[in-house]
Amino acid sequence: MWKTPVWKTSAGKTSVWRTMRPVFGADAVRGWGYALAGAAWSLPPVAVALAVAAGAGRSWPAALRWVCFGAVFVALLLVGGRPRGVRARCVRLANRLLRAGLPEPLASPGAGRPRAARTSAWLALHMAVGWAVVAVTGVLAAVAAVLAGVWSGGGDRIDLLGVSARVAGGPRGAWAPLAAAGCLVAAVCVCAGAAAALRRAAPSLLGPRPTERLAALEEQTRLLAGRNRLAQELHDSIGHTLTAATIQAAVAAELMEREPEAARRALSSIEESSRSAMDDLDHVLGVLREGKAPRAPQHTLGDLHALVERVRQTGTEVRADTGGDWARVPAAVSREAYRIVQEGLTNALRHAPRAPVTLRVAVTGDWLEAELTNPLAGGGLGLTRPGRRGRGLTGVGERVTLLRGEVSAGPVPGGRWRLLARIPLRSAP
Repeated sequence: MWKTPVWKTSAGKTSVWRTMRPVFGADAVRGWGYALAGAAWSLPPVAVALAVAAGAGRSWPAALRWVCFGAVFVALLLVGGRPRGVRARCVRLANRLLRAGLPEPLASPGAGRPRAARTSAWLALHMAVGWAVVAVTGVLAAVAAVLAGVWSGGGDRIDLLGVSARVAGGPRGAWAPLAAAGCLVAAVCVCAGAAAALRRAAPSLLGPRPTERLAALEEQTRLLAGRNRLAQELHDSIGHTLTAATIQAAVAAELMEREPEAARRALSSIEESSRSAMDDLDHVLGVLREGKAPRAPQHTLGDLHALVERVRQTGTEVRADTGGDWARVPAAVSREAYRIVQEGLTNALRHAPRAPVTLRVAVTGDWLEAELTNPLAGGGLGLTRPGRRGRGLTGVGERVTLLRGEVSAGPVPGGRWRLLARIPLRSAP
């Protein structure tokens, strides 16, 4: 391979000549191999087309038999270009031998026929270029071999491809080995040129169209959104469980000697909440592995009472006030409201452990309101690190915004913290 000349200018900047592709080298070898593969791929459809034309049109004129051959060959190409696996193999082979740099074929709904047609066109181009390169290089190699052989044998008259010439032996026929070398150089140039031409044509026939790129981008966006949603679900569930378990463990340690029965209840609550968290974790991991999860936990406002009871088992007083017709609450709103309340209770346990929490969940008109208030400071069990900001409130804001609701969080008069979320009942997707 040739190296690109590099030198330093007077200003100290590096200048590089325009890259020159070598005529001799691996590129030509790969181009000839790719052409040979195209010629080999054409043999089965050519054999089938010849057999059909010969068998069906024995009494037909020669021109009609050729038409039959061409029709059968084109039909086989169109059928062969339909499977997605054929296109994938074409892309991989072009990347390996032509260095085309093509991406893997994209799964784009509605692009089946145009993609199959382009794949068939590429197969036809590959086969045609393959036969042309194999034929031309074969002839050039044969000419080079004849010229070199006759000259080295002492000279003789040759008749090759309709051309008759006298090749003298010794210095008088020195043009013969030079011509043989020229034929070999021409063969290499043909291979390299064919590889360059196919490399330029590959993106338009094997590369993705704008519609396929857009569909792939939309699919990737959907997957990322789903993964972010799963991450938020995992954060809410596991975060709440760990916070509650930490407080319950502290309570159990304090009550182990003087109230063993209360300590056992705290430990049992830790076991129950941990199993629930394991179910949530199993579900999320199952989705991420693209498998079917054994269960899909869908907590709603109907599970709110159990959530409040688990928080009370940590020794935290929760004054819950629920009202309104919950039957009017859509399923999506009910699921999101449960997670919002769960996050609010988790934050209360983290920042003000064992301090009383006031919870209000009510249906007012066409809105569902969830409000939690708690003191700004509590007993302090070291559940939060100074300066650390959690992702819980960000997730609450994303949930409420998705449902076209309103959310506010911050300190209020009286030294308390309030989280208020208002979600319209008709905002469910």
